[in-house]
Amino acid sequence: MNFNFRYTKDGLIPAIVREAAAPGRVLMLGWMNRDSIGRTLETGFMHYWSRSRQKLWLKGETSGHKQKVVRWFIDCDQDTLLFEVEQIAGACHTGHRSCFFQELDLQGKPKETTEPKVFDPAEVYEQ
Repeated sequence: MNFNFRYTKDGLIPAIVREAAAPGRVLMLGWMNRDSIGRTLETGFMHYWSRSRQKLWLKGETSGHKQKVVRWFIDCDQDTLLFEVEQIAGACHTGHRSCFFQELDLQGKPKETTEPKVFDPAEVYEQ
């Protein structure tokens, strides 16, 4: 990689992930390090660094809901990545297509969620 990415002091960089197909909905935000970027580029599928588990993970390794990279971008400050992907099923572990399914009103209160789930998490993840 020729870019001098600006990682956090923890060696991470945020990655915004959106659908490559119209309308290009934002699916999630994940964290990446040099290893996860390298694995992503090697395999063509999104890999992240799990801050909670402190390990590298392939998106969809448990659910099968992988993200195939179509193209990627760096922002002007070189401190945030944007990936356009082909998403298999839902990106969110709750069963929704996007992690950004909960709309808020202008007072910060949740609005009723009308978006249907694309899969049942109880059938996908071991409880």
